[in-house]
Amino acid sequence: MPAHPSRTGPPRGGLFTSLARVTGSRPRLVLGLTLLLLAGAVFLGSGVADRLRSGGSGGVVDPASESSYAAGVLEREFPGARPNLVLLAEAAGGSGNVDDPAISRQGEELTARLAAVPGVTGVSSYWSTGSAALRSGDGREALIVARIDGDELAAERTLEERVMPGFDGRQGDMAVRIGGSIAVQHEQQTFIAEDLIRAEMIALPITLLILMVVFGSAVAAFLPLGVGVIAILGTNAVLWIITQFTDVSVFATNLTIALGLGLSIDYALLIVRRYREELDGGKDSRAALDTTLNTAGRTVLFSAATVAVCLAAMTVFPLYFLRSLAYAGISVVVLAAVAALVVLPAVLTVLGRRIDSLDLRKLMRRRGSRRTAAGEGWARLARWVMRRAPLVAGGTLAVLLLLGAPFLNVDFGTADYRQLPGTAESRVVQEHVRDGFQGSPTGTIEVVAERAGPAELSGYAERLSALPGVLRVDGPAGRYTDGAAAGPAQPARVSGDIAYLTVVPSVEAVSAEGKELVRDVRAVDAPFRTSAAGITAGLIDSQAAIGRGLPWAVGIIVLATLVLVFLLTGSVLVPVQAVLLNALSLTAMLGAVVWVFQDGNLSGLLGFTPTGSIETALPVLMFCLAFGLSMDYGVFLLSRIKEEKERLTDHREAVVEGIRSTGGVITAAAVVLAVVMVGLGASRITNTKMLGLGVALAILMDAMVIRTLLVPAVLSLTGRATWWAPGPLRRFHARFGISEGGPAERPEAKEAGTGASPLAESPVADAASGAESPAGAGHEGRPRATAGAETR
Repeated sequence: MPAHPSRTGPPRGGLFTSLARVTGSRPRLVLGLTLLLLAGAVFLGSGVADRLRSGGSGGVVDPASESSYAAGVLEREFPGARPNLVLLAEAAGGSGNVDDPAISRQGEELTARLAAVPGVTGVSSYWSTGSAALRSGDGREALIVARIDGDELAAERTLEERVMPGFDGRQGDMAVRIGGSIAVQHEQQTFIAEDLIRAEMIALPITLLILMVVFGSAVAAFLPLGVGVIAILGTNAVLWIITQFTDVSVFATNLTIALGLGLSIDYALLIVRRYREELDGGKDSRAALDTTLNTAGRTVLFSAATVAVCLAAMTVFPLYFLRSLAYAGISVVVLAAVAALVVLPAVLTVLGRRIDSLDLRKLMRRRGSRRTAAGEGWARLARWVMRRAPLVAGGTLAVLLLLGAPFLNVDFGTADYRQLPGTAESRVVQEHVRDGFQGSPTGTIEVVAERAGPAELSGYAERLSALPGVLRVDGPAGRYTDGAAAGPAQPARVSGDIAYLTVVPSVEAVSAEGKELVRDVRAVDAPFRTSAAGITAGLIDSQAAIGRGLPWAVGIIVLATLVLVFLLTGSVLVPVQAVLLNALSLTAMLGAVVWVFQDGNLSGLLGFTPTGSIETALPVLMFCLAFGLSMDYGVFLLSRIKEEKERLTDHREAVVEGIRSTGGVITAAAVVLAVVMVGLGASRITNTKMLGLGVALAILMDAMVIRTLLVPAVLSLTGRATWWAPGPLRRFHARFGISEGGPAERPEAKEAGTGASPLAESPVADAASGAESPAGAGHEGRPRATAGAETR
């Protein structure tokens, strides 16, 4: 039997050989420069948390939309028009009523004291205005509303340094609690920071244990974590630089840690495993490194490009929430790949054969038969699936579509105070306002009117107040209820030729009725220019922006995947299969998101409050992220099947051998990444919980269902036609195709017997189970090394 194709050696010359030469000849110089750069990254990145934005409504609103325009006008002309701070004052002394003379006096003093705080404007209260809307129905509570000026970062500093110390807690005979959108954002950011530490404490020990089992060596197991640390710290520095030019969401830190650990482990798994194989095959450290980078290194680069393109698709959306997560994701992917291709080879050179120090496999070798049986188990499963291909394909497809069916009933909304745990103070305040007061002072619809006369404004306000779902309308000409005037004029609502009206809804702001009300308000005729702002108006505009960008994002992802997989395989059918099967792997995730987080199933077990809707931008993020990560495993499997097809020529046996060889490694990598995501999903913030648990489910479904059942079934049905391509595309692939051994092999080279296989050995050649390859022997007659059972 001919030697395995990988053992003929990769082509010499080119980027990867140069990398091997530099990292192999000057490893300590490379590591020294890395430490210097890492120190600089730590210095820059240490302040990034203070520059990240918690999102609010601005992060998911199109800056070119009507609501953003109206919000900008209000910020400029009427700084106090949109309160973002609410003080809930409960009468805790006297008669227990906010109208008690002593309570009233203290309420007026508290209002005046808040108005004197620098950076706080537009302060009004029940005691200063007498407005019934600021008094609870039972008379025990009253509100003080205000606006903290400045951008999000400046407003949060004012809240934390000036408002919270002086106003939170007992104030005379009143118990005061702080709420409003700025307080919700502040608590959200606090919870995220705390939860990230807890996620690391959960994920890191479990991940290290899994790596020790997969690598078999304690020294080797720590290398992926080192690559992850470099990627995470480097990305924090990149994000700090990006924050100097644009807004970045606080959720970027979640994505950075999850991707930094997950991808670093994947990439290091490929590099370290291949390097150890080459050492065990008899090569010295330099030669082993050269072969490793020319084989596994190419796969890492291909994988990183695929994931980066999927994340880059989010930049087509104008929402800074998605854009900033794309910046963070691309940065961490690139840095993880660079660390795996430059820093890790230098470490491997320094370690040499000491990489096997603290070798746990000495204990495992006693159970070699179990490992072989595990590898044969993957082969038996593949053969069983292929014998029943129509039944398995149809059944699996039906189950996946059934799991995804709940997504057909998705209702998109926006994040609000219910993202927080039930004990969070700002959430408690918002719930009291919702349940005990008429209308919501922070859930109103603001309408900007430009160049409108007094009579025209009055008629417009009357028409607005007559709309279903409107409690009242406050405008320059007065207050209107049910289409009639009901209050005095409010001249402070006019600035030059610009005026604004406040529509107070009688329905929940973030609801189907609330969205319909905004549409009705925008549809009311006016002889002057109008524009509506507010939480619900921003939600509608956000949905419109995502709807416009979604076809472009999906198109970029699909086109890039088709091109990259074609360059890898040379087939026109395999790229189409890869796209469709990857999409199917996401159905369970999307269905579970709706069934669990929208409809509230398992909410008690998981500890969150269902809102009846899903944050509009979150499924887009989850789709781009999960699609890119799933392609990792698709690349590993397809490259091995393609290699075996070239070696064995028999299509069905190539599929079986590919699954037998990669099943264990793909499963191990998926479990590690899922553990990281589940750690992220342990967050107390609902959207973070949804992101972590949803992506973890998608990863496991892809590795354990798509790659083990649907892929072999579909490849069995398509048969040898799987690898077909028209002549021009075959010639194009022969010249420009991607493979671990270099450009795709030219036909003439193959005939001469001098070229390598179109795909050299996959870096996941030996499954985590460590089963033998049927090839039997390696280069120059040496037995091929198996995972955990090397030939010394």
